[in-house]
Amino acid sequence: MNLKHPASGGASRRRGPALEEAILDAAWQVLVEHGYHGFTFEAVAARAGTSRPVLYRRWPRRDDLLLATLAKFWRLIDVPDTGSLREDAVGFLRNAGDDRAGMLTLMSVQLADYFREAGTSLTELRDTLLPPGRATAFETIVGRAVERGELPDVPRSSRVVNLPLDLLRHDMLVTMRRVPEESIAEIVDEVWLPLLGASSGQLP
Repeated sequence: MNLKHPASGGASRRRGPALEEAILDAAWQVLVEHGYHGFTFEAVAARAGTSRPVLYRRWPRRDDLLLATLAKFWRLIDVPDTGSLREDAVGFLRNAGDDRAGMLTLMSVQLADYFREAGTSLTELRDTLLPPGRATAFETIVGRAVERGELPDVPRSSRVVNLPLDLLRHDMLVTMRRVPEESIAEIVDEVWLPLLGASSGQLP
């Protein structure tokens, strides 16, 4: 995943949405290169070729600008719909592993100061970046399985439902590499499905 984007000089000559896009592009570059500690209004304004008051009018606080920047570059991953709980889960983790390695590395390293100062976590940030009212990928996967009759319709905690992505993220952060297929299968078959009360051998 390419984390850098072309420089957005000349933003001061732009107006409206074009100016905001140029500022967010510049903000992303600053975040990738300097982390949260260097993510200042001064640095972003200089990179965008505009002034601090222009930024303040749109994003009164630094964290407002940070969240707007992350929201622009946080792409939602397609959720497979194979007709099988297991295959949906494995397919999504495979897609997430391919797509998120660079983003997760950035968030774990460059945003460490933000998480510490804000008293928040990567999981909470992920939930903040989801569109309002949108279910997480694994909430969608489990919901479909319940509708198909693969799983009983019983209450399940968010921690259990979303556990596969948390485990995948842990493996990524520890190894700084793409998670292999056998590890993805282990997460789903040996950890997650038993917690849901399902057996991989009983699923289509």
